[in-house]
Amino acid sequence: MKLVPLSDRVVLKEVEAEEKTASGIILTGDAKEKPQQAEVIAVGPGGLVDGKEVTMNVKVGQKVIYSKYAGTEVKLGDDKFIVVRQNDILAVVED
Repeated sequence: MKLVPLSDRVVLKEVEAEEKTASGIILTGDAKEKPQQAEVIAVGPGGLVDGKEVTMNVKVGQKVIYSKYAGTEVKLGDDKFIVVRQNDILAVVED
C-alpha cells in the first residue's frame, strides 16, 4: 500500500525519539517527548487551496521540523505516518 497525499498535504515518518539525554540519562517510554523531526515520504500536488495558489516547498527525502500537535496519525501495516498540511512544517533540516 502507498499513501498519496492530496492538495497541500505532506506525509511524514517520524524520526525515532532520543533514548538518552545529552548528559547520558536513559529515558523510559513515558519520559520521551514526541519527536518533532520527520522525513518527508510523499508530497501532494499543491494547487488551489482555500482560494489561494499553493506551491509545494518540500521534497521527498527531506528532513523537516513540524508543529508539535499537527496532523493526523495514520498506521499502514507496521508503519506509522503523520499527514500534515504544508503550513504545519516549520523548517527543513539541512546537513
